[in-house]
Order: sequence, then structure tokens, then C-alpha cells
Amino acid sequence: MHHHRALCERAVSPLEIAAGLEAHGLTDRTAARYRHRDVFALAEELYARTPAGPAEPPPPVIPAPHLDAGARAGWTLLALLPGAACLATAGVLRLTEGALGGGARAAVTLTGALLACLALRLCLRRGPLRAPEGAGRAGLYACWLLSFAVYGEELIAQVISGGPDGPWQPSPAPLLGLAAAIAPAAWCAHLFTVRARRRLDGSRALEEFGAGVRPLLLGAVALFLCALLPLLHLAGLGLGGTGTPVAAAALGVLFFLARLLAAHGLPGPGTVALAAACAVEAAAPALVLAARLPGLDPLARPVHALVEAGGTGAVPALACGAAALGLLVHASAALSRASAHTRT
Repeated sequence: MHHHRALCERAVSPLEIAAGLEAHGLTDRTAARYRHRDVFALAEELYARTPAGPAEPPPPVIPAPHLDAGARAGWTLLALLPGAACLATAGVLRLTEGALGGGARAAVTLTGALLACLALRLCLRRGPLRAPEGAGRAGLYACWLLSFAVYGEELIAQVISGGPDGPWQPSPAPLLGLAAAIAPAAWCAHLFTVRARRRLDGSRALEEFGAGVRPLLLGAVALFLCALLPLLHLAGLGLGGTGTPVAAAALGVLFFLARLLAAHGLPGPGTVALAAACAVEAAAPALVLAARLPGLDPLARPVHALVEAGGTGAVPALACGAAALGLLVHASAALSRASAHTRT
């Protein structure tokens, strides 16, 4: 009680104390030392024994429905801007094909990329995708993964065939599909956050809350994937993409989970997962090139086997899919803790 007095005095329910104790590292084993069956039972006694603080906090102000709707409309509009910038750039390039020279087309592409980056920065500073503690180096890894999504398959194809021996042909369809999927990602994150906080308010034990949040997380990921796949398919049809966008879908899920964790104050695991995916993608062409040295032929066998089985897109699909799966397992545990949903 003495060590956590500030937490207990400003708490409005035992579950809030339990979430704070959990955030400080207390477990059921620690609660057993104080002769309680779990952290929630310990929090109930602390809540009952601790007197209220000298100054009661003001009651929470519930926003008016029209103000809440206005805020949702604001961040939804911002989330649509990156896709709109990419779509406008692709439309200009398609309409001016054959009319503009290489330098002019490069200028249009660069302008569209800058506008999309500015729009992305704006939409990540507001709404459910905003990370209160920042995302660390995740932005650098995201740039690598997006670049590999556009140029990676052509790079791997040229390296395996004996190159690289020429300019890489870009595949902008994944970039357009991922940019258009930012708005569905924001809404899926919003729905998960709202429903998780409602369950936090109505739960009477930490185990009950965790068991209810895990299906919400899986449902949010599945809902985002259902929105992402049609957008990637439409982008491929519009920009001449080929095949099923498995790699781009895995990358989109990886981005969504990393940002969802960062929005709940846990940017570290997402950064590690993005870095792992970058490492695997960079290792694939490096192994093929290293295998050209005498005696190092076995280094390229895993890459050749993977490409023969699933094509050049199998490399980013494996890298991003494995990272997304590992991050989903971690998120199902991290986001099922009450401390990840406390309001700041």
C-alpha cells in the first residue's frame, strides 16, 4: 500500500489498480506472498484499504456524440490521403504515358511519393494509429520493406539469372494497395481499441479480460486482411500486377500489427519484427551472390529451392509472413494485458 499509494488513491476501480500492478511487474506469484490468490484479489484489498486522495479527480468528460463523430471523420479523412496521393500519381502517369519524357515522369513520381509520405505522416499523428511513444527505427525498416515490395522480385530474378545486369523493373501495385489500406487499418484499430476498453470496464478479473481480448485481436486482423486483399487485387488489375499478392498481404498484416502495438505503447516488438523481415529479404540476394565464390555453392540452395517452389515473390512472402505470424503471437499475449489499454 505504501509503495503503490499514488496508484491506489487515484484509482476508480480495483481493475485499474490491477492493471497498474501488472504494469509494474507484479504477478500472481507475487500476490501469493501476500496471501491472495491472484493480482486482482490483491487489488481489491488495496482498493478497499486505501483512503481516497486529498483531491478527488474531476469526473471524466464524456464527449458529445457529434464531437466524437467529427473526430472520427477527421482521422478517417487523413487516413484516405496516402491512398489518394498514390492513386492520383498512378493516374497521371497512365494518362501521360508516351507524352512525357523520362525526366518529367520521374519528377511526377517523386512529387507523388513526397505527397504520399506527408499524408502518411499526418494520418499517423492522429487517430487510432497514433503511437504516443513514437515508433523508434520502425520507419527506416518500413522504407526498406516497401522498396523491396516494389523492386525486390526483379532484383532476385536478376541475381539468380547471373546479374544484376540492368535497371530493375518496378512493381508499384503493392505500394498502391498498401497505401489504400491505411484507412481500413485505422478503422480496424479503432474498433479493436473501443471494444477492448469496453471489455476492460466490464471485466471483473484479469483472466476474464485476457480471454475476451484475444478473439477481438484475431477478429481485427482478419477484418483488415479481408479489406486488404481486394485492394491489392484491384491495384494489381489497374497497374498490371501479376499473380496473387501474398507477399504484399503479409507485409500489410506485419505493418498493421506493428503499428497496433505501437499505438498501445509497445513499439519495441514491432520494430524487432520489421528488422527481422528486412534481414531475411537482404540475406536472400546476398546468399546468391556469395555462392558465386569458390566452395560456397551450398549457400544459394535454400534461395533457389524457395524460388523454384513459389517464384521470386516467395522470398518477401516468407520474410514478412514469418515476422507477422511471430508478431501476432506476441501481440495476442501483450494486448491481452490490462495495462496495454489504460487511458493516459
